[in-house]
Amino acid sequence: MTSWRDRRILDLFGIDLPIIQAPMAGATSVEMVVATALAGGLGSLPSAQLNVDELKTAIRSIRASTRAPLNLNFFAHHAPPVDAVAQMRWRALLAPYYVELDLDPAAPVSGAGRAPFDAAFCEVVEEYRPEVVSFHFGLPDKALVDRVKAAGAKVVSSATTVAEAVWLETNGADAVIAMGAEAGGHRGNFLTQDMSTQVGTMALVPQVVDAVSVPVIAAGGISDGRGAAAALMLGASAVQIGTAYLFCPEAKIPAVHAQALANAADDSTAITNVFTGRPARGIVNRLVQELGPISKKVPPFPTAGAALSPIRAKAEMSSRNDFTNLWSGQAAKLAPRMSAFDLTRSLYEAALMVIEGRSCPDIGGTDRPPGSRS
Repeated sequence: MTSWRDRRILDLFGIDLPIIQAPMAGATSVEMVVATALAGGLGSLPSAQLNVDELKTAIRSIRASTRAPLNLNFFAHHAPPVDAVAQMRWRALLAPYYVELDLDPAAPVSGAGRAPFDAAFCEVVEEYRPEVVSFHFGLPDKALVDRVKAAGAKVVSSATTVAEAVWLETNGADAVIAMGAEAGGHRGNFLTQDMSTQVGTMALVPQVVDAVSVPVIAAGGISDGRGAAAALMLGASAVQIGTAYLFCPEAKIPAVHAQALANAADDSTAITNVFTGRPARGIVNRLVQELGPISKKVPPFPTAGAALSPIRAKAEMSSRNDFTNLWSGQAAKLAPRMSAFDLTRSLYEAALMVIEGRSCPDIGGTDRPPGSRS
């Protein structure tokens, strides 16, 4: 059987398969990370929504199951200053939804935020020494990047344009994730805020490959072996897969999200900022339709989410997805339905079949909804 001919990511990370499970905050479980790692891919733990103690507990749990290479993912944004006026305006915009759901629009709210990478998180990296540390929204300050590298970790971050990829290499990234516009979840942009000029995977990957000397990981719209094989043809050394892992039983997503994914078509998603204050691709629902997709009235990332939490929770109790961030890429329809272990292996094997010119197997299978543990 033909082997993956570009071994740069395999050798850099010490993994067997060029499949990276995307770190999806709120959806990725420890079990998903372990299953991917045991299959030979790179398991990625999203860490921005965890505090230091929670992160340590998760790492210990993963290490108890496998010593395979691990990726810890963090956000590299800067926390915005407190803006009470912006929050009041946002609460006023959401007030009709509160009233509709018999909730008090003036009740105090709190919600899980997304913390930027800082010295405390860096100390966890230094203590547990993961093989890879990846970032979203650029890179943290140079002093922190230097500490991460001194701890032995390879540094990776996402680029949505060639300019961002070049910036990442110049500032210390050991590999670059070329994140096409098709990708689900938060956009990794940090040098541009213009969503109208975001580049698709097919155009972005080869241009990034030509512009940087570090290995490139393709992400966005890749949910089956054909997509993984295409990424290799475009010059990528590996692929990062997000949405397809949401269909695995290890995914921890609410039932309304799973149902929306099961029914998603190629044109079901949009890039919106109404859930967190930062552009992200998700399935269009009522909130996106009525307040977005992109609105200047949403407070800065990540502060918008707290006020949404009560109405989201109340709606989900009635099996409504009106206010849930239904993150998804554009290729959900292509995603197989299987465990994270089997998905990791099958994506690789199917990609090799395409490369060799053999028929790509149908690895989709059942109609089991994403996230189902049955």
